[in-house]
Amino acid sequence: MTFSSPAFLPHDHGRCIETALDQAERVVAARGLRLTPVRRRTLEILLERHGAMGAYDVLERLAEDGFGHQPPVAYRALDFLVAAGLVHRIRRINAFAACLHPGKAHQAAFLICHACNAVAEIPAARLRAAMEAEAEGTGFAIERVSLEASGLCPDCRAAGVPA
Repeated sequence: MTFSSPAFLPHDHGRCIETALDQAERVVAARGLRLTPVRRRTLEILLERHGAMGAYDVLERLAEDGFGHQPPVAYRALDFLVAAGLVHRIRRINAFAACLHPGKAHQAAFLICHACNAVAEIPAARLRAAMEAEAEGTGFAIERVSLEASGLCPDCRAAGVPA
């Protein structure tokens, strides 16, 4: 599968959000699930910028919108969105980022800016295949892969943020 992430490229972000929300609605409806108001708002919050947010940052934003201050509010919504394939968990920084290709089977890798937490989702099928080929030679069976790279996004590089 070939796709590019708009995270580090100029694009119509409003349209990007609208498209992702439309796709999310179709994905959950096709699976007989429901995008409740708190789930939808959680996804909107993550889509507002191409970046990763921690659960407590999401909770703070949900609370501002009247969805409650208790951690289970955010964690339940995030768990649902991850299970539905609408959000990725970025383990390296213990955060979450909206999936820009919901409903499409894909293996993703993440480019994470350590300065601003911008996240680009890139295709990782070839990377995973290479890992599996190397693992096969050792007798190891890969069950789950999390590919995350840390560095500087173009904006932070241009601003002179030190590596």
